[in-house]
Amino acid sequence: MDPSSVQAIARVASDNVERVVVGKRHEVLLVLVALLCRGHVLIEDVPGVGKTVLAKAIARTVGCSFKRIQFTPDLLPSDVTGVNVFNQQSGQFEFRPGPVVAQMVLADEINRATPKTQAALLEAMEEAQVTVDGVTHPLPVPFVVLATENPIEYEGTFPLPEAQLDRFLFRLSLGYPGRVGELEMLDRQHRVHPLDALQQVLPIEQLIWAQAAVKEVHVAMPVKEYVVSLVEATRHHDDVYLGASPRGSLALYNAARAWAALEGRDYVTPDDVKILAEPTLAHRVIVNPAARIKNVDSRVVVADLLARVPVPGAQPVARAAVGWGRRAGD
Repeated sequence: MDPSSVQAIARVASDNVERVVVGKRHEVLLVLVALLCRGHVLIEDVPGVGKTVLAKAIARTVGCSFKRIQFTPDLLPSDVTGVNVFNQQSGQFEFRPGPVVAQMVLADEINRATPKTQAALLEAMEEAQVTVDGVTHPLPVPFVVLATENPIEYEGTFPLPEAQLDRFLFRLSLGYPGRVGELEMLDRQHRVHPLDALQQVLPIEQLIWAQAAVKEVHVAMPVKEYVVSLVEATRHHDDVYLGASPRGSLALYNAARAWAALEGRDYVTPDDVKILAEPTLAHRVIVNPAARIKNVDSRVVVADLLARVPVPGAQPVARAAVGWGRRAGD
């Protein structure tokens, strides 16, 4: 593997996306990491900060087939996966694929659909296939879901079940662009929206090659132990009702390899793991009611664990007498 090639691919893609999404380099790189891992992304933020624009810009940049699903309370599972329709000429049922059959799917306002409709994505997100009337249909390669939701407005919404949250590689927020970025956005959209002129800069074959190249990034045993120690610690923290699953360990492991490749390295460092721990693990952690009363959320828990769990190669510090977990090597 040539790490510089993956880094060059990421630089070209991120530069192209930033022609539309202003001042969000880190968030754009996180979405590219998810693409390299064939992972799904949940973008949780207030309306108007560019969640949908980011998804469209990524799809146009890499030339993926793109479909958008607008989730509403009356949306049915068959509206997502597709249906079998009887063809009178052939006398047989034919499968009419739904919008989920695409390389990149934008699930807009995903929490506005009923749990039954949300569950239609579970098989697709985990196994890259859909089953309709007992027949399984594979999804295109690569298959990535970019979902959005508004964390402020809860009326008429249905919280995502933990089984679905766990299938997202990252949960991230874009935030406001800042004064300089917002002024630049006004200038760029003076006459036309820059998304209208955005061109494909990477062939899909190059993305698939980069996905395979990321799998060759080396992860030393101490770094693997660090990943597992962080995930284990989420299960024993005093403020946590339910910690991250083994899928969380695998997600953090794969994301760290992709991040290292984006940095031009063929090996993972503990810093790579620390950078990606919060977007990878926070949405997999359920904080107990007592901690929520104290305004402790899952992001605070992950930050606390990053400060407590010993880093490989670092000088260990004395642990406080608290009742969570164990440190690596115990």
